[in-house]
Amino acid sequence: MSRKYFGTDGIRGRANGLITPDLALRVGQAAGVVFRRGDHRHRVVIGKDTRLSGYMIEMALVSGFTSMGMDVLMLGPVPTPAVAMLTRSMRADLGVMISASHNAYEDNGIKLFGPDGFKLSDEVELEIEALIDSDMQKKLSKSADLGRAKRIDDVRARYIEFAKRTLPRHVSLEGLRIVVDCANGAAYRVAPEALWELGAEVFELGVDPDGFNINRDVGSTAPAALVAKVKEVRADVGIALDGDADRVLIVDEKGHTVDGDQLMAVIAESWHYTGRLARAGVVATIMSNLGLERFLESLGLELARTAVGDRYVLEHMRQHGYNLGGEQSGHMIMSDYSTTGDGLVAALQLLSVVREQQKPVSEVCRRFDPLPQILKNVRYDAANPLTEARVAGVIEEARRRLGESGRLVIRPSGTEPVIRVMGEGDDHATVERAVDSVCAALRASAAAA
Repeated sequence: MSRKYFGTDGIRGRANGLITPDLALRVGQAAGVVFRRGDHRHRVVIGKDTRLSGYMIEMALVSGFTSMGMDVLMLGPVPTPAVAMLTRSMRADLGVMISASHNAYEDNGIKLFGPDGFKLSDEVELEIEALIDSDMQKKLSKSADLGRAKRIDDVRARYIEFAKRTLPRHVSLEGLRIVVDCANGAAYRVAPEALWELGAEVFELGVDPDGFNINRDVGSTAPAALVAKVKEVRADVGIALDGDADRVLIVDEKGHTVDGDQLMAVIAESWHYTGRLARAGVVATIMSNLGLERFLESLGLELARTAVGDRYVLEHMRQHGYNLGGEQSGHMIMSDYSTTGDGLVAALQLLSVVREQQKPVSEVCRRFDPLPQILKNVRYDAANPLTEARVAGVIEEARRRLGESGRLVIRPSGTEPVIRVMGEGDDHATVERAVDSVCAALRASAAAA
């Protein structure tokens, strides 16, 4: 069944474009119907990031849920993992995060979490979709059964305490100079406070949200400001979160960026030696570097690959008993602590290893040399050129050229008419030729269509 509203990470689009007050109201009503189970007083928690449109969407969702008889607890600006954690902690029937993650302020989105703190399954999302465009008048609560709404004031302190408790009690960050870039987003208060409470000397970036500047030249997708600040204050490490703080990027003391693959390697090695891996391996996507796979193999660990998207990583983790997974982009899922990606907790796990090894971040985070990896996009306007036999022949030849020591990943984007071509291998020139040959064939096919 095709999807009209839900994508790979909830509902996302332009505020007052796709994401309107009317849609948010109907999402609240539809989700309220689906999660109204039993005779108890139902409860939903709603968090948001710092986008201007968050107020509009929040009020519409509150109207939708209360019209279905659900009480609403408004958390204010908090990270996505805080919403997932508080959904469970507060015994809520549903959790909602209003955010478009790393997108610009013009966009917004609605992410839903079940009572277990996990994102909803495809089946439940489709059930909600079917109700969104239906007549729900007869499903509304009676006047005496309408829900109530109130704001919760101690949310930040709860999440900070949760994040700190993911570290052993003896671990202190005292003596570390840390620059934290909160992307003018949801973690703009909790991340600096948590690091300070753990003893670090904290320098802040991206902590002045105005409704418009979320992810603008700051955060994990724009690390230049963090790199400059780390060098300026001679910090030991820089931490960059995205708009809803479910992903992280690290900058070492030399100003070099550290991606999710290296973070997975660091944490996997540490957990392997301390016996904390639930299964001898890590879950990542098809985009993770082959160097990570070889490094894990050297430790006797496997790398299980999934489709791109943190929800697919988490699904595989749950189905097969892994407790560590992530994406090259910085989504890190540690299921011992959280039911979704958590940028702050991932950063704390890294800092714990830095403290244990008493080495600079640049040494700790260089667990393997990444293989040359080239990613190029080819846009198409008509039919998908991947269906052509001639293109398939070029792809097969490119794979033969890379051999068993390389990889070629070709996939259509899930959000735009673009085909992404990624190649990697030991020799940069060979990888580049393979990728360019596939891109040329795709462009020729698209032009002829």
